[in-house]
Amino acid sequence: MKIAVLGHGTVGSGVCEILWNKKSEVSSAAGNPLELGYVLDIKEPEGVPYSEKFKKDFSAVLSDPEVGIVAECIGGLEPAYSYIKAALENGKSAVTSNKELVAEKGAELLSIARAHNVNFLFEASVGGGIPLIRPLYSAMNAAGITEIAGILNGTTNYILTKMFRFGEDYSSALSGAQKLGYAERDPSADVLGWDSCRKISILSSLVWGKTLKPSEIPTEGIDMITAEDVKTAEQCGFSIKLLARAKILENGKIFAKVSPALVGSDSPLAAVNDVFNAVLVKAETTGEVLFYGKGAGKMPTASSVIADIIECAKTEGSIKSVFWEDGAQTAAEKDSVSERYFIRTDSDVSALLPDAEKLFDFVYITSPLSASEISVLEEKINEHGKLLSKIPLFE
Repeated sequence: MKIAVLGHGTVGSGVCEILWNKKSEVSSAAGNPLELGYVLDIKEPEGVPYSEKFKKDFSAVLSDPEVGIVAECIGGLEPAYSYIKAALENGKSAVTSNKELVAEKGAELLSIARAHNVNFLFEASVGGGIPLIRPLYSAMNAAGITEIAGILNGTTNYILTKMFRFGEDYSSALSGAQKLGYAERDPSADVLGWDSCRKISILSSLVWGKTLKPSEIPTEGIDMITAEDVKTAEQCGFSIKLLARAKILENGKIFAKVSPALVGSDSPLAAVNDVFNAVLVKAETTGEVLFYGKGAGKMPTASSVIADIIECAKTEGSIKSVFWEDGAQTAAEKDSVSERYFIRTDSDVSALLPDAEKLFDFVYITSPLSASEISVLEEKINEHGKLLSKIPLFE
């Protein structure tokens, strides 16, 4: 069976290298002979031993009946979406590392895959090299998952780690991450929480079988976190992490959000630092299960793509548990869940917080508040002084 790799960037080149250099091992794991058949890229190949595999026309991939699996590593919605859709409609399984594609078009592509008795898999779209997606749809499929909380972006975790360990401010930590290649020149997708939002959208949709669009998930980044926030949180026994969270409510709706959160030292997520990712899954039958590892990087992510290729090659027909419904409004109302908040002000507002725990002067932990209630409190505090920060507690 031939494998077509779409895109020869960081991840795509890693997939090609594994298929080329580890052909016998990959074939053995799949139980079928697999080979690198095509590499689709607009650039000319340079210094690779499989240069004769390069093509610029996707029709060559579609028209070859020996191509059984297409690995999309281009990124973005187009042309990735059109290529994957066409491959599935032509009876070829597809795998991808493209979180934006899966978050926005996952339900449709899974439906097409099921209709043509092939598979659309996306292990590498969340968690990079962490085996996460497969355990969720297989081993934990019947565990009764109730909640997911994850550090899903290595860039923001690295920045926050620098702020905690060395007292750097946000701008300095971001600049250092960019110099090391951990952050893009335009870091918006990471630091504003969009990347984490897409990933929790995918996990929620997969686990609870209902489409949860990124646009339905309230999302905040770390760009407003200050060195003073970090210092005060540390003094109170907390760390600050950018958490993507989701839980299933009794009414069947999904409450999800992405925001900085205060994490206590007793939480396993508190010890996740630098560019590492971690996902804490709570289930009725297993309790808490932690998935941990590097969330990005060429070879870890490429290895996850290869794992999906092997899964497709081993599987006859569509995997029934990899599916979610489209169209239903599944996001819970914003006030469905109340949380305690760490707040820091520039003056004494104790009179406005009769039920709050006072940690230091002008630093408090509130009683549980809904999104609307914390907004009202913010307005009241700003009438008497200034609210410097409000960060929910992860409990």
